[in-house]
Amino acid sequence: MKATSKTSKTKLAALIRSDAQRFESLKREIVQLDYFCKGTVLKRMMKCGYKQCACHRHPAKRHGPYFECTYKVQNKTVNLRLRSGVTPLYRAAIQQSRKLKSLLGRMERLSRQALAHLAQERLTGRH
Repeated sequence: MKATSKTSKTKLAALIRSDAQRFESLKREIVQLDYFCKGTVLKRMMKCGYKQCACHRHPAKRHGPYFECTYKVQNKTVNLRLRSGVTPLYRAAIQQSRKLKSLLGRMERLSRQALAHLAQERLTGRH
């Protein structure tokens, strides 16, 4: 019985060390992130203000493409027109935001697991 208890404590200690190492690895990934923002980059083809223009009759003849970054602020959608050349900058920032969200999700799941292991260690350490 004592051998099993010692083995389970050794396994638990190894799990706790592994959790800590993985958590530190995820923290290092977060530090390496660049500027980020939530949102979506959209490519739009627009109608102009002239009713006689072909863009009003034929969708294929619309003007553009024009790029916009859309995001929410206090439940309101904000559209930001992007000048040529900055679209890749916003796409990269949005990708960084998605990566951050993914990393935080992984950290939270790992934290729950690590907390369960630490709680188990405390409980078995009392006996």
